[in-house]
Amino acid sequence: MTTERREPATTADERTMLEGWLDYHRQTLAWKCEGLSDEQLRTPSVAPSTLSLMGLVRHMAEVERSWFRRVLANEPDEQAGPIYYGDDDPDGEFRLTEADTWAQAYATWQAEIEAARGHAARFALDDLSAGKHRRTGERFNLRWIYTHMIEEYARHNGHADLLRERIDGATGD
Repeated sequence: MTTERREPATTADERTMLEGWLDYHRQTLAWKCEGLSDEQLRTPSVAPSTLSLMGLVRHMAEVERSWFRRVLANEPDEQAGPIYYGDDDPDGEFRLTEADTWAQAYATWQAEIEAARGHAARFALDDLSAGKHRRTGERFNLRWIYTHMIEEYARHNGHADLLRERIDGATGD
């Protein structure tokens, strides 16, 4: 698989621009993971951290699910509850075992991205979310969610840069 990253058009309308930058950052994370074995993708940065490329992908699946399915669309926990974490292990997405595979993590992440796109398509940028944030009780418009997701991916793609360089020396923007 070769990941193609496409920067958004420089003259796009606001929604197209936001969706384009979000997709660009999704593609960047996939690119950072490309060509590595499951073992390499499970390799943590440095002790005592459990941060790994596969863990980041699993984390972003959780983040996509949380913001688009639970907050934006108000899907109940029976449909969109946590995938990898729970009350007993709030960082479960980062705790990997030999049984965890890239194929599973990638498929889950891509399914959450597709669900996110489907839900977002039903909202205008100024529309408030159907659900509320679990901790704060706030509602968010789609514009805020898109902007937050771009920030979330950008931050974690910086982590992915360092993780990938540590694994095999590969660098790139």
